[in-house]
Amino acid sequence: AAARLAAEQEVENLSGLSPNPEKDIFVVRENRTTCLMAEFAAKFIVPYDVWASNYVDLITEQADIPLSRGAEMKGRCGTNESELELSWLEQAYTLKLSFLKEGHNTSRGPETFWRLSRIQFTYDTSERTYFKDAVSPGKHTASSHRLSALLTPAGKSYECQAQQSISLISSDHQKSVQLLLSEVRLQPFDIPADFVFSEEHKCPVDQREQLEETLPLILGLILGLVIVITLGIYHIHHKLTASQVQIPRDRSQYKHMG
Repeated sequence: AAARLAAEQEVENLSGLSPNPEKDIFVVRENRTTCLMAEFAAKFIVPYDVWASNYVDLITEQADIPLSRGAEMKGRCGTNESELELSWLEQAYTLKLSFLKEGHNTSRGPETFWRLSRIQFTYDTSERTYFKDAVSPGKHTASSHRLSALLTPAGKSYECQAQQSISLISSDHQKSVQLLLSEVRLQPFDIPADFVFSEEHKCPVDQREQLEETLPLILGLILGLVIVITLGIYHIHHKLTASQVQIPRDRSQYKHMG
């Protein structure tokens, strides 16, 4: 059964198709059908301890760890639960994203949404590319706590170009690790066809930025319309008043008429 499942499941890292070197594209397919797609740029900001120059005190440094384009991946799709796991630099770093689809009661009645329900990031401070002289080097795990992110109506994909920050709590003395996500397009359920995202659900930040971009144009159009209407009314009024015969009130002016 395990062999059959492995044969039926395909995972593809298509990051080379993206013109952005910081953006990665991942696809999970089961039974020759795409069941999960993810495009995003990701970076982790990880605090860690090093010795001060006196070799007595500890100071905190910061490692900036980008998601590597050559990441290995695993995936799992289900009716209500899906998962994407990425690892890079010989598994020194592993990112696991878990998704959940569930029903909610709204003002419009029961509706179904999916969300990012859990993030787990495993990192090794003995890895020398991003960590320099860490005290007590070793593996640590940073996880989310009661996460409900990227909430999206079922049947739609999530899209957010703006950068989002998600805090994770590390097993390394409860340090706070920041995951920075940007240029996100993601869909873990209900993909309509191979390599095709459903209609996008934009994040609130993108919606606000789009409104800020279009609002001046809308206001300009309204102002222009008001000016045109005002000028039209003025022109009609001026034409009507100009065509009226002015009858003199002083009888002495009648001799000048005719």
